[in-house]
Amino acid sequence: MKILLVEDEAALRGALAGSLRQAGYVVEEVARFAEAHEKIALHQYDCVLLDLTLPDGAGLDLLRALKANRSAAGVLIITARDALQDKITGFDLGADDYLIKPFHLSELNARVRAIIRRRQFNGQQQIPFRELLVLPNLAEVHVRGELLSLTKKEYDLLLYFLANPGRILTKEAIAEHLIGDAVDAADSFDFIYTHLKNLRKKLQEKGVENYIRTMYGVGYKLSHE
Repeated sequence: MKILLVEDEAALRGALAGSLRQAGYVVEEVARFAEAHEKIALHQYDCVLLDLTLPDGAGLDLLRALKANRSAAGVLIITARDALQDKITGFDLGADDYLIKPFHLSELNARVRAIIRRRQFNGQQQIPFRELLVLPNLAEVHVRGELLSLTKKEYDLLLYFLANPGRILTKEAIAEHLIGDAVDAADSFDFIYTHLKNLRKKLQEKGVENYIRTMYGVGYKLSHE
């Protein structure tokens, strides 16, 4: 799961990013409006954490840009401004939630989880797919009632495919989803093949057919037929 964190206060940004990474998210950090605007124009995110007051622009204008781009990202506004009109405007523009500083990191993580769950799978507590049953709150995958042991990257990869059934996902899109900004420094996309090979092997060991099809020269697709 990939998150964009837009926060100009360096110490707070570092603490939030560290907590989110520890929870298993891929986090990209920016401190200024211009950087954030470029990011949302070029990349897709599962959730955007958005400070309203930035040194070179207004967070609400970034929210407008996200919606104009038809972004599927959830938006959590984080701000020290506890103004009713800001809340109303944020929600009217399409924000999912609003968190007033200071707050506990555990509450932030809980709200991010809830936003992503609502956005990706309409808030379902259970995601069934053929022989699979995914429990997002527990980050668990079951095959015919038996727990499937996956690494964090394998789980994220499977969830990414489940969120995009029947859609061809390029190697570039998968890599960016799994490692975020680090994709720019990657020498190759071989790590995708490794995670995918291991995921397929674990599914096949449980008697699950290969749902994930290789689209040669293009990418991969989850077959939902």
